[in-house]
Amino acid sequence: MQSAAQQDPAIESEIVLPSALTAAPIRSIELTVGGEELSAGYGNWTNVTLVGTYQIDSQVWQMELSSKEEFHVGGTFAGIADTIVLNPDWFTRLSIGAGDGAFYLPKIRSDISLSRKWMSNRALITTIGLGYYDAPDGHIDRNLNFGATYYFEQAWIVEAGVRLNKSNPNQVSTHQQFVAVTYGHDKQDVITGRYGWGGEGYLTISDQVALVDFQSHEASLAWRHWLSPTLGLVTKLDYYTNPYYQRKGGNIGIFYQF
Repeated sequence: MQSAAQQDPAIESEIVLPSALTAAPIRSIELTVGGEELSAGYGNWTNVTLVGTYQIDSQVWQMELSSKEEFHVGGTFAGIADTIVLNPDWFTRLSIGAGDGAFYLPKIRSDISLSRKWMSNRALITTIGLGYYDAPDGHIDRNLNFGATYYFEQAWIVEAGVRLNKSNPNQVSTHQQFVAVTYGHDKQDVITGRYGWGGEGYLTISDQVALVDFQSHEASLAWRHWLSPTLGLVTKLDYYTNPYYQRKGGNIGIFYQF
């Protein structure tokens, strides 16, 4: 929650699923455009995002470049992430990103996680992660994340997670949680519904103003559709609310796999 670059992993587009590393190499490029409408006079948001994914042996690299306008101010975010398979049961993910000085983007943020596959068919994956976010207004977030993902045999994936966050100054402690359900088949259609709720420590809405320690809720529905074995469309609708404003909108884009 907050702006996407503040709360989500540094690479915001398609999550690299570790099971996919045993199939053909993951190599793709994705371009999306989107807009959000805010209430209470906060203006509209826009974004254009380019994400590239490239697998080399047991590593998957992702790079993102995103041009945004939020709260009437333009900004650019760049990030890079690396998913590394350590062995058949363990993998890790590291990411780092930075903004260009816009108040709603990080000066720098970094995330690291470690995941393990469980059960004889490795259908259950648990993850623990750490995150760091240094904002232009001087506040710093440090978070601890726990998550679990279960792959059913009939094209269903269920995810859940919790984020424990400590923001400074003032030692603001918050926690957020989410649940998500995915249904679909690779190279055909994949649909994901997600709902998240909980507390936010700091949300900067201007160079000098931040909302502090409040509750918010966010829901989204995403659809990835293949037009051919290599070309497809992606779209996402989302709705967010906190005590100060509501936000609704979405993204649409195209991806190419090679």
